[in-house]
Amino acid sequence: MGFSVTQSFKAFRLSERTQYRILEIIPGFLVWSAFAAAVLLSFWVPLWVIGFIILFDVYWFVRAVYTLVYLLIAFRRYRQAAAVDWQTRLQQRSGWESIYHLVVLPTYREPSAVVEQALNGLARSRYPLSKLIVVLATEARDGQHAQSIREQMQSRFSSIFGQFLVTTHPSDLPGEVAGKGANIAWAGRRAKELIDVRQIPYEQVVVTTLDVDSVVHPQYFAYLTDTYLGHPRRLRTSYQPLPFYHNNIWQSPALTRTVANSTTFWLMTETVRPDRLFTFSSHSMPFQALVDVGFWQSDIVTEDSRIFLQCFVEYDGDYTVTPLYLPISMDTVAVPSLWRTVVNQYKQQRRWAYGVENFPYMVWNFSVNRQIPLAKKVKYLWNQLEGVFSWATAPILIFILGWLPVKVAEARDSTELIVQSTPDLLQWLMVLAMVGLVAAAVLSTWLLPSPPPGKSRWQLVPMALQWALFPLTMIAFGSIPATDAQTRLMLGKYLGFWVTEKSRS
Repeated sequence: MGFSVTQSFKAFRLSERTQYRILEIIPGFLVWSAFAAAVLLSFWVPLWVIGFIILFDVYWFVRAVYTLVYLLIAFRRYRQAAAVDWQTRLQQRSGWESIYHLVVLPTYREPSAVVEQALNGLARSRYPLSKLIVVLATEARDGQHAQSIREQMQSRFSSIFGQFLVTTHPSDLPGEVAGKGANIAWAGRRAKELIDVRQIPYEQVVVTTLDVDSVVHPQYFAYLTDTYLGHPRRLRTSYQPLPFYHNNIWQSPALTRTVANSTTFWLMTETVRPDRLFTFSSHSMPFQALVDVGFWQSDIVTEDSRIFLQCFVEYDGDYTVTPLYLPISMDTVAVPSLWRTVVNQYKQQRRWAYGVENFPYMVWNFSVNRQIPLAKKVKYLWNQLEGVFSWATAPILIFILGWLPVKVAEARDSTELIVQSTPDLLQWLMVLAMVGLVAAAVLSTWLLPSPPPGKSRWQLVPMALQWALFPLTMIAFGSIPATDAQTRLMLGKYLGFWVTEKSRS
């Protein structure tokens, strides 16, 4: 899965496939080693483990504090960006009229109402619609449903945008994993043919890939164009907006709202540290860069983050992600059945966590590319490995395994001060952590869209109280699916692309 290389590690006398498999095993092995060590050492040397857990909890408390600070900074930048009339500001820039936006919108089995909502969002853009080249990317394996979507959307939108193109990705092409990456790679190449016919210079095209439930902010393309033209290295950076899961938030259950808001807040904090930022979900990039790397990789699950790494390797580390502080709104996980909603939420988180497949790709390509500075290699590898490791282990170690050595020591009638004081200390850390949850609750209500007809402002109360579910969601929709994803990669039980079920009331 995602194994595409031309060189091997010179130090090893193993096949390329075996070498790559070893790299795939490492993240899951580290996770399960941490769990095993926590359990075994709790019985063997519980006092040592208690000391480690205390330091571990203090570390994560400090980390939570500065994460909250980053979140507040990102929130302030969002408010500032939302207050700007970007189209008016853009008109003061020379040459803005020459910039085209290629928008790729892949769809597979989604209801027509979901696709239409995304296209209506594009149609409400303040940027001249004549400069939008919109590609609706359908799948041949979607059969009659895809044909129906094609006919409905062509009838409704073909005359609205500068160009409206519908592509159909063939089924079962060799070397592909059926999913979004393969679909948009096919659509991107068809769009390139159109751009070449129209003789539009690649540097005058910015491509935006949207999940089908994405609704762009009306000023997004004006803001993106202004940022693109003002960037000193516009062709060597991707552009990442804020993901807000708001389309159906008033109809979704508390569990999935909490997961969605947690994802939004985490990605908002990452925008304040762009040196750590990868592209995620809906984002934009120079068309020139996309052509240079040969479009999206077609044999992986997490094409949204991989495309950044493709560019990073192609340009020898001279590629970044520039944050944009206007949102693109998407769906929370919500279908009529609560149980199906919970299962779908788990599968979505597992698919996102499968971004761990980027680790072996990074190690392999960093090892054979001598032009990328060593410091950059180490930083990106550490951020990737530490990120997926913490995603899988931190909540379980804090909330579950953290109490095991204390119980073991108490059962052995230990009189050590550290054993007697640990429960109180951990409880106080939990109380202090509640301050962060209160802040998150307040911010999440400020970010909410206006309630639909029939919903009163009193609905804000459960929207705030839902954050009491955060510890549960960290484990059920954080640690467990992340461990699941890394275990599958470790065992070679590769994950295929799973499309999150969408619905509209």
